[in-house]
This record gives sequence, structure tokens and C-alpha cells, in this order.
Amino acid sequence: MIEANNTELTVKEQCALLGISRSAYYYKKKPMSKKNKTILDRIDEIYTKWPSFGARRIVVMLAIVYSISVGRRKVGTMMKTLGLEAIRPKKFLSQPDKQHKIYPYRLRGMKIDRPNKVWCADITYIRLNNGKFVYLVAIMDWYSRRVLAFRVSRNLNGGFCREALREALRRFGKPEYFNTDQGSQFTEKQFVATLEEKGVIISMDGRGRAFDNIFVERLWRTVKYEDVYIKYYETFYECETGLTEFFRKYNDERPHQSMNYRTPKDVYVNPEIGEAA
Repeated sequence: MIEANNTELTVKEQCALLGISRSAYYYKKKPMSKKNKTILDRIDEIYTKWPSFGARRIVVMLAIVYSISVGRRKVGTMMKTLGLEAIRPKKFLSQPDKQHKIYPYRLRGMKIDRPNKVWCADITYIRLNNGKFVYLVAIMDWYSRRVLAFRVSRNLNGGFCREALREALRRFGKPEYFNTDQGSQFTEKQFVATLEEKGVIISMDGRGRAFDNIFVERLWRTVKYEDVYIKYYETFYECETGLTEFFRKYNDERPHQSMNYRTPKDVYVNPEIGEAA
């Protein structure tokens, strides 16, 4: 945009035409220090295990578990960087859009007794070993816990959520209900229209009701502790490839205690063998 070697306009004149300061042009973002990256990693691990912890208690855990001494304000700032907040309201990865329609929570008291009765979706972030972050959305069948589709994205626009939804619908038919939080990715017209065209009943978690989507929240803990924290993916491609294999094993090979040690795929395909939930 600004050409340093332009013979007709100086850098100062180009900045003035574009309405930016010269300091903004010359500013180079400093890479994150190794110490700060370590603190971010430890905050991520603590929060994933204890999502109800705010900055005060995370400060204590950093000191007790990792012998890291850091102030509450710095921890609070780092939590915002990661998009985290104590679970009292929900995490801020999915920001609501006031212009979008919000649907009521329709699952209260409902017995989920078969596959494809309720699907749910949620977004989490994945930290890469190079200091960058990517975002992961998963579509899950609530009864069997089977991950029906997922996508990884470099940003939080709604495209990757729509792609995951279309894949799940194409491969597995449709659910009776679809539950999400009130994030803008799930309330945008294109996402909602895809569900309504299929006759799916839309349900959304109430504000401050972090446990309405508890099964997919448990999935994120499993993904991070059994894959991400072990692999420490370096690049977007490595992350996407690794998660593809992880979700295959999660669906096809990993037994769940809550489902009589059956796999999600088995419960989804053969629900009549026994109760899954």
C-alpha cells in the first residue's frame, strides 16, 4: 500500500493521503516472548481443566502448580487474548450479533433417547506452537457423542461453520433439533436458513447458561488433553491433519464410560443395543 521507494511521493505524504500516521507505518509487532508464551500455554491448560476459574484463581494455580508468579491484571489481559472468560457467562469465542435473531432454548427437560434427535455445535480455539491461533468448530450428535463434521479456520468468520454444517447434513441426514450458543456464526442468516430449509428446530443456549451444551464442552477438554497438548501442532496444516485423525479415532475407537464403554460410532449406528445417555 505504501511504497518506500516511490520517487513522486514521500512516505510522509503517502501516509497523509491514506490517513495513517508514520509511526503506524514503521511499527513492527514484536514477537511474543518465550516467557509470555509459556504463561499463555499454562493459562490455557488451567482453564481447560477448570473453566469456572477467573483471573484471581488462575493466578493462584499458576503459582501453586507451575511456580509462575504473575499479576491478576496480566492474567486477565492474557485471558482476553485467548478469548477466555470464567464460565459464568460463556466464553467469548462466539460473540452475539444484536442484528441477528436469537432462538429460545428448547431442550429443557427433554429426554434425548435416539441418534439425530439433537445435534449441537460449538467453537473453540487451538493454540499452535508458533504462537498463532486457529479456530475449531465441531458438529456433534448429542445422544451418541459422535462428531459428525468439523472444520479448522484461521479466523472467526462464519464460513467454516457453514461448511461443517453442510457436510454433516449431507453425510448423516438431519436432526430434529439443533442446539448452539448465541454466537454470530450460528445466528447469521445463511447458517439459520440452511437448518430451516431442512425443517430442523433451532435451539440456542440462554445467556449465562454455560452448561446447556455440556457434551460439546467435554469434547473440547478431550481434544486438548488427548491431542493438542500432546502434539503441539506447529502449522495450520499439521493441526488440520492431526485433528482429522484424532476425530476418526474418537468416533471409531475411543470407548466412553458413560456409554457402557461403547464408541460414539457404535452407539450412533446401533442405538438399540443399550441406552447411551
